Amino acid sequence: MLELLDNPVPWPNGARCAASITFDMDTDSALHLSHADAYKRVAALSWLRYDEVAVPRIVKLFNHYHIKGTFFVPGWCAERYPATVETIVASEHELAYHGYLHENPMDQTREGERYWLERSIEAIERLSGKRPAGGRAPYYNYSPHSTGLLAQAGFVYDSSLMADSQPYVMRAPEGEVIELPTDWAMDDWPQYAHSPDFRYLMPTRAPDKAMEIFMAEFEAAYECGGLWVTVWHPFVTGRLARLAEVAKMIEAMQNRGGVWFATMEEIALHVQRCIADGSYTPRVVSMPYYEEPIPELTEGFPAGLELRKPSG
Repeated sequence: MLELLDNPVPWPNGARCAASITFDMDTDSALHLSHADAYKRVAALSWLRYDEVAVPRIVKLFNHYHIKGTFFVPGWCAERYPATVETIVASEHELAYHGYLHENPMDQTREGERYWLERSIEAIERLSGKRPAGGRAPYYNYSPHSTGLLAQAGFVYDSSLMADSQPYVMRAPEGEVIELPTDWAMDDWPQYAHSPDFRYLMPTRAPDKAMEIFMAEFEAAYECGGLWVTVWHPFVTGRLARLAEVAKMIEAMQNRGGVWFATMEEIALHVQRCIADGSYTPRVVSMPYYEEPIPELTEGFPAGLELRKPSG
């Protein structure tokens, strides 16, 4: 078979691929930033606060199959819903950074992004007794400042970006962070979400149809020695029909063998060890990609021939 990955990570115990089932526990955090009257939107709040039911159910599923998962939790959610988060901590699943109130890092100054990062770290550490080892930017909106700030905070990894199919290293002047990439194909939002309050109006898919997409990505990772990372939400995938399909998926993957289920922290630390012992040579990407608009947008052009932004 054609080997599409030239330099796959050697996974523990000869595993064919690494799999991490991750959930972003946003609950109603983003709604309050999106709408000043969020406190009145009872139907939307009820949809989002399904997390209070779904998270214990997901933890129960993880524990049943003896796997560990990663939950990316905004700091505000950890403070607002401590009992829900304590369910995660009690079963020794990973808590990771996901903003404070699901704020968009692209809208922040460097110091603003640092402030909310530190406040979220404090909230997670206060509840779990441990600093987060990594994070995922809300909305995937990783800013030009993010790599440096995460490195300064001592983060081992990030999982916001999509520039590869296997782990790579992001290097900024302040230090390095391992990127554990994913892709929109691994996100449950395009499959299941329908929310007028977030202006996202799409027909929802049947769970088995959504699973076809997730499992196609898994098959490729399995054949090529890659990394398979979900980006799911408890209030979305944690509903009964969808989580029942997840249970079937886990059983199929475990019965197949050769799949290393791990938290994101475990995967990042393993990649670090492989880099150190020379068994894996990652791609190194200097960050940020750009620090200012490209010159082609700012240099002079003959009258009438200026480059313009597309409309819409």
